[in-house]
Amino acid sequence: MNYLNRFLSASFVLSSLLTASLLLAQQSTDDTPAANPARPTVATPATLTPVGYLQFENGGLYASNSGEFATQTSINQVTKLAVASRIQFLLLSEPYVHSKSAAGQSSSDPGGVSAGIQGVLYPGSGKRPTISASYLRLLYGGTAPDIDIGTAKNTATLLVSTDLAGFHFDINGFASEQTDGALRRAQFGQTISIAHPAGPVTIGTELWHFSQPLIRGNAAGNLWCVSYEPKKNLVVDVGFNRGLTSTSTQWEGIAGFTYLLPHRLWRAQPTK
Repeated sequence: MNYLNRFLSASFVLSSLLTASLLLAQQSTDDTPAANPARPTVATPATLTPVGYLQFENGGLYASNSGEFATQTSINQVTKLAVASRIQFLLLSEPYVHSKSAAGQSSSDPGGVSAGIQGVLYPGSGKRPTISASYLRLLYGGTAPDIDIGTAKNTATLLVSTDLAGFHFDINGFASEQTDGALRRAQFGQTISIAHPAGPVTIGTELWHFSQPLIRGNAAGNLWCVSYEPKKNLVVDVGFNRGLTSTSTQWEGIAGFTYLLPHRLWRAQPTK
């Protein structure tokens, strides 16, 4: 019964967020640029969001059978703002996490908050890849139990995105610093996401891996997802992830949406 109540509560929150986003999306105009979602994959696109437009990526996650918990339900949010064609700022937060231990103890906690910047090193088009780099800094670690990847103090990422033969590829390489008190360890990760659009629907899959330096393990998973674009500035997604190692979270269900606010925050500079 507790599991059912948590599931219904999480579903209600997601439904409310989705309804609000659909109402907001009706305000978009024909000249509103398209959203550039990173959800629900681990990988992030090397391309940036449209300059001057706020993009919100909101969703929920249900995870089970992890080393830190038996089940966990969380809400996550990412805000992005590109201030130039090659510079974008990011803010990541996990405002609510409800966890249940293997012993049956439950807790509700805030998750972490991180901020960072992403810059385009080489802008591509068509078959030429876009190459970017990003840096994230943990501002608040939160008190919620971590999933298999853990929480990094500092993270540097190299991002590559390209389109080949009707498929879209996002490839990321991560170098992070994980801490436990005075202990500091380097963490490395790799992920490749492949998506195929078919009109407003996109089907994607991803393979990812992260080292677990604090427990001397490796987390890996295979993610499958489907996204639907009712409007060009709104993308709704759902997916699941299956852990591939004994120290990975075994099952994760993901649902959410990406919404690009259809109003530019400042006027575009006139072209000369």
